[in-house]
Amino acid sequence: QVQLVESGGGLVQAGGSLRLSCAASGRTLSWSAMGWFRQGPGKEREFVSAINWSGGSTYYADSVKGRFTISRDNAKTTVYLQMNSLKPEDTAVYYCASGTGLSYFERSYNYWGQGTQVTVSS
Repeated sequence: QVQLVESGGGLVQAGGSLRLSCAASGRTLSWSAMGWFRQGPGKEREFVSAINWSGGSTYYADSVKGRFTISRDNAKTTVYLQMNSLKPEDTAVYYCASGTGLSYFERSYNYWGQGTQVTVSS
């Protein structure tokens, strides 16, 4: 079993930055791909970014490419999402997830955190 706990969300003005963290406990995640998804108000959950087990490959949604950076520290079993140049449309609950392979799709991820709220004011 794996437990994922997100942190780092909050309220920020447009143009600002936040860094989300996802701390894992339980079975080791060193060999798992990790993803970030988000669900905005009245919207379906959508893919944001993902990183493979080694950190050597990453995926990004077009909407965040160039602004967000995903990284991982396997020694600390933590995954990060650095979010810069935030926009009001980035407002959402952000979830991290663990899966067996690098993927854009929710169905590829087995374990999910509870989410952390990010609110970007204009």
